Amino acid sequence: MTRSSVAKKERSSVLVLGAKGHLGQAAVTAFVAAGWRVIAQARSTINLTTVPDVETLECDALDTRTVITAVGKVDVIVHALNPDYARWDTLLAPITAAVIAIAKATGGMLMVPGNVYNFGIDLPLLLTENTPFAANSQKAALRIDMEQSIAAAAGQGVKSVVIRAGDFIGGSGTWLDMAITKSLHKNIVTSMGSADLAHAWAYLPDLAEVFVRVAEKRSELTGHQVFHYAGITASGRELHQALESVTGRNLKLKPLPWWIFKIIALFSPLLRAVLQMRYLWQRPHRLVGTKLDNFIGAIPASSLQAALAATLPRS
Repeated sequence: MTRSSVAKKERSSVLVLGAKGHLGQAAVTAFVAAGWRVIAQARSTINLTTVPDVETLECDALDTRTVITAVGKVDVIVHALNPDYARWDTLLAPITAAVIAIAKATGGMLMVPGNVYNFGIDLPLLLTENTPFAANSQKAALRIDMEQSIAAAAGQGVKSVVIRAGDFIGGSGTWLDMAITKSLHKNIVTSMGSADLAHAWAYLPDLAEVFVRVAEKRSELTGHQVFHYAGITASGRELHQALESVTGRNLKLKPLPWWIFKIIALFSPLLRAVLQMRYLWQRPHRLVGTKLDNFIGAIPASSLQAALAATLPRS
């Protein structure tokens, strides 16, 4: 473990597991900005030249002994580990077990990014913390098992929080950059489904700030808690209009050729896994964040245009 500087006074500490991922990078930045002692874990070298005062831990998170020995005690753990879709069935359970073991040994409150998969393929329009789960797809069943395991760990003294959010805006490897804006240089926006269906989104810097705000009130939490972050709800048409506003160009809206995905999926486990999530573009849905609003107050909420302007590559 290395440190870029030594803290002169005791600060709250956070271990970010999966610091090279989408949420991991945003969480590191947000917690540093809030004055926390930050330990960033990843399996390979982490480039944090733009984020000062961060400790790094290069190892596999499944190597719990190494992680626990290096970290000691921490106040909070952000679980930002997320294997690709094709490996969820083999990696999600062991990763969950490892994260619980690390939280138990270090005493840190475990913070987990949730998603809407838990509600199944027939998810309703409004998603609250009381909306029933439906394990009617493989991804839903896996995520439900993961959250149930984390909730059960409360009986072993592991305090935990799930913050459920929509699809990410920010970084690379998201629906936004890999599909929707992939042909933006050709003045084309790709529509994932019906242009009028509401879809839940989360701008990563805002979501990371929510993690910080909840972490700072951890003394008010007990056991296992779930919060929904409303984020940005936008239809395909609204997203199209926002992209035109941000780019200043007239953009043609074209439907994604899902049939091509089906052909490629015959030879690609990852594409087969992606196809399983098509229903998210066929069912309107939005997250209701009243409970979170009441807990931390004013929620960080960038506009769709501001989030896109900060995310799109500069041309």
